[in-house]
Amino acid sequence: MRMMINGWSDIWASIAPAIARHLWQSTEFAIAVGLLTLVLRNNSARTRYWLWLAASSKFLIPFSFLVSIGNRLAWRRGTSQANAGLHFTMEKLGQVFSSPTIISQTASPIVSRDPVHLTPILLTAIWLCGLLVVLGTWGLRWRKISVVKNGAAPLRDGREVEILRRVEAAAGVEHRIEILLSQTSLEPGVVGILRPVLIWPKGISEHLEDGHLNAILTHEVWHVRRRDNLAAAIHMVVEFVFWFHPLVWWLGSRLVEDRERACDEAVLGLGHQRHIYAESILKVCQFCVESQLACVSGVTGADLKKRIAQVMTRPINQKLDLCRRIILATAGLMIISLPLAYGLTHAGENWIDPSKNQSLEPPDWQKDAGGKQSFEIASVKQNKSGSEVTRMSVPIAPGDIYPPNGGLFSGTNVPLISYIYFAYKLSGTQFQFLLPQLSQLSPWVKEDRFDIQARADGNPTKDQMRLMVQSLLADRFKLTIHYETRQLPVFALVLTKPGKTGPQLQPHAEDTPCVAPPPSKISGPAPTPPTLPGGLPVACGGIVGLPASNTGRLRVGARGIPIGLLASTMAQIGNLDRPVVDRTGLNGTFDFSFEWTTERNGPGSLGPDVQLDESGPTFIEDLKKQLGLQLESQKGDAEIFVIDHIERPSEN
Repeated sequence: MRMMINGWSDIWASIAPAIARHLWQSTEFAIAVGLLTLVLRNNSARTRYWLWLAASSKFLIPFSFLVSIGNRLAWRRGTSQANAGLHFTMEKLGQVFSSPTIISQTASPIVSRDPVHLTPILLTAIWLCGLLVVLGTWGLRWRKISVVKNGAAPLRDGREVEILRRVEAAAGVEHRIEILLSQTSLEPGVVGILRPVLIWPKGISEHLEDGHLNAILTHEVWHVRRRDNLAAAIHMVVEFVFWFHPLVWWLGSRLVEDRERACDEAVLGLGHQRHIYAESILKVCQFCVESQLACVSGVTGADLKKRIAQVMTRPINQKLDLCRRIILATAGLMIISLPLAYGLTHAGENWIDPSKNQSLEPPDWQKDAGGKQSFEIASVKQNKSGSEVTRMSVPIAPGDIYPPNGGLFSGTNVPLISYIYFAYKLSGTQFQFLLPQLSQLSPWVKEDRFDIQARADGNPTKDQMRLMVQSLLADRFKLTIHYETRQLPVFALVLTKPGKTGPQLQPHAEDTPCVAPPPSKISGPAPTPPTLPGGLPVACGGIVGLPASNTGRLRVGARGIPIGLLASTMAQIGNLDRPVVDRTGLNGTFDFSFEWTTERNGPGSLGPDVQLDESGPTFIEDLKKQLGLQLESQKGDAEIFVIDHIERPSEN
């Protein structure tokens, strides 16, 4: 159950921003259409109807879809690499984190007990319940109409058929419309999309003169010619999926109002007298019951009082003047061309939401390391061995200490994402937000592995080595990135008791020397790191997996790390659904050892043959007891790493 909740939370975290953007863009588009219909309020209802239908259809077509079309067109023209989306398997992602100097190898799938963690599940359940209610309501109504249709008999002759055939010829309808004579009092209406039929209530013709009958049948034939049932069905799909959005239902009422008005204008435009047409509508209302489904086009829909007043007084078929035609043409052209143009000119890049706060400033650690730097010599080759063994000469973990090697950087069979993770010193939060981006990039970014051999002058620090790898990625892979600051739900890491840490979290002891960690082995079983007599790791500057007190628990430890590093990796340690920010107020570096209960078959689980300590305290409880820290739900700024562009390198 925990696995399911946590998995859905991860999926929700990746798709929720895109859904929110799409809903907001569709809402803005509908509002713009509404303003445009005000400008055209004295023109033909047909024009306004198609505008409302465009606003409805926008809910089914994200702007990002048009951008992706532009990307693909650019790719076909050879302007950049295509960014076809493929899912990145968690098995391959795990290869990034199997170094003993990074905590995710021993990450436990502990789910926060904060009720907010269940929000994605609850929202999904509510949405599904709404779907069932809408579908059930429509199903009952359609069943009633189906019963009426199935019980109706074809009408082969009579004045209704004769007038219908004349109206069809005048309207230019090629396929004959069959009339079904119903024994019920359901109003005359067109049922069906591909082969529409006209349901005609028995006995109503006795109350209608030929003029009335002609006007009603003309109205129904124009519903068929305009394919109003198809348009209504499209909007019903929108209402079904986005039932929670009140604007969707308001659009539905606007569509019904202007489709009936458009048919009224067509009837009057063919020369039918206003008072006779108005009388025919009122007679139908007197003897019949209105259809309850929008995809059944009747004659009595919309606000009847307002509609009769318009039939009697309002001018019809006012054509668009040149100015309004230019406005409509410009708006339509911009809606389609702008996203396509963006996709064409930014092929290979992500479509960045302009509402996000984009930062061009590099992180402080890059400034402290001296800014842009590069290797003296470097070689990049694709590794096609198919081996799973992956090594780097510099530990991939975000810690600062590494074994001096005379400026040599070596990576063998390393996924590109691992080089990026190292070069930009990504936090656990930044890496979590990077993963969904990979599905938007070309498959080779996720699948290919590379060997990099490079050398720099002197004996650079680890952060300086990172800057050199950044320059190499920009030069050989054409990698461009930016940072975004987003307001997100976060967990604030705070002290349980002000000014006091737990027994397993203590200031770093300077009297014990730090030993540099060995070169990274990114894949395969991680060796047990050497430890001091007290159980802490010998190496400093990174969080490593340690032997636990029993086989049913997990344990990590570190020496000489700032609390900020612990906070940035806490989401991975606890498998949390949101970033963790340091608000402890603790300065300096610390040593810690932390052990907690894990979960069967989760990321970092101990395998099927291990007896878990299921009676032990949870991750959150262990955090308080051992480290004197706790997590509080808050809102906060999180700096997100975003890939803008990347290309396959040429080997040398």
